[in-house]
Amino acid sequence: MFLSRLFTWWNGQTLNTQFHTWLRGNYVGVDDQGNRYFQNGQRRWVIFAGEAEASWVPPEWHGWLHHTCETPPTERSVSRQDWEKPHVPNMTGTNKAYVPKGSLRSGNPGARPGYTAWTPNSPE
Repeated sequence: MFLSRLFTWWNGQTLNTQFHTWLRGNYVGVDDQGNRYFQNGQRRWVIFAGEAEASWVPPEWHGWLHHTCETPPTERSVSRQDWEKPHVPNMTGTNKAYVPKGSLRSGNPGARPGYTAWTPNSPE
């Protein structure tokens, strides 16, 4: 557990990040996922509630982290649009990943329209 916290950043904050946050970080706020946000002068960072996955940062906090807006979402009203969908985690590399129509992963490549499979020693 100790070595994991010392060297891996993807399982939460490392001991160095935790120490730096404790020593120099000014707490700014928390989002609905439980991620906590800090700053020190111009430097801003997030401590993820679980696995470090950038897609879990909501748009309003992403804008603040990247200095697109100077005021954090805790100090301004952020209205959600009715067309905005709830967050879906990145499914790349899983069975739930998006597979477009006609992809090799979607089934038999010979069944795709406009595709003829190559066979060795066949006339062109």
